[in-house]
Amino acid sequence: MTCSAAWIDTHCHLDAPEFAADSAAVRARARAAGVMHCIIPAVEAGNFDAVARLAHQHGDSYALGIHPLATPRAALEDLQLLDRALAARRDDPRLVAVGEIGLDYFVPGLDAERQELFYREQLAIARRHGLPVILHVRRSADRLLKHLRALPVGGIAHAFNGSLQQAREFLRLGFRLGFGGASTYDRALQLRRLAAELPLEGIVVETDAPDIPPHWLYRTAEQRAGGTPQGRNEPAELPRIGAGIAQLRGIGADELARATTANALAALPRLRPIIGAL
Repeated sequence: MTCSAAWIDTHCHLDAPEFAADSAAVRARARAAGVMHCIIPAVEAGNFDAVARLAHQHGDSYALGIHPLATPRAALEDLQLLDRALAARRDDPRLVAVGEIGLDYFVPGLDAERQELFYREQLAIARRHGLPVILHVRRSADRLLKHLRALPVGGIAHAFNGSLQQAREFLRLGFRLGFGGASTYDRALQLRRLAAELPLEGIVVETDAPDIPPHWLYRTAEQRAGGTPQGRNEPAELPRIGAGIAQLRGIGADELARATTANALAALPRLRPIIGAL
């Protein structure tokens, strides 16, 4: 399925170590494939400068936040660093959100109370700075929603994989839901159903590169043990992922690209002048 419209990758960790040697080439491949813009979320205070630098280098956007998986090593003072960083960069048009923040109840050994403390505080910081959020949602949708009702902000629920009821509640609260490589797996029945049936105005597309590879890059443990490397996910995979979602919905890839671009602009309003200038 071909597509002449341009795409926005609403979640791409271009600062990840996997891209350290060739991030410029990775971004060039994405642009050649039709990805006009990437949003690069931070995961901890130590990479705030890196995501901002990459966004400016490649004409993209970034978010600043502390990821739930980083909370064991994060200091409470990092919340103050985030607040100060957002204030210092308030006039940077490429800063579009607070993120990646949220809750992860899948990875064992994480302190749930500490995660919730960082999440609540970052919601309050986002509200103080008038910014939307980019949420990490992993077996945690109900708790995320509880705090959003108390500290309402908008944004994107990244890599959404919850129930239909939870999806509808995120939409009611003004969020868009991110769909990516996981939707390409035939066995992901519930996720594919959501990607197919949720209102078109409620979804955005993403890669989460280098994580969540689409099925054509995935290698089983047996294959990896036999010497076949796992394929590296890149933002250049987004048009093919998007075409698969469009097929699930019974629409053209161009239509999905245009709709998800409009949805990204609605979720992250500071994108509007940047995208309009492209």
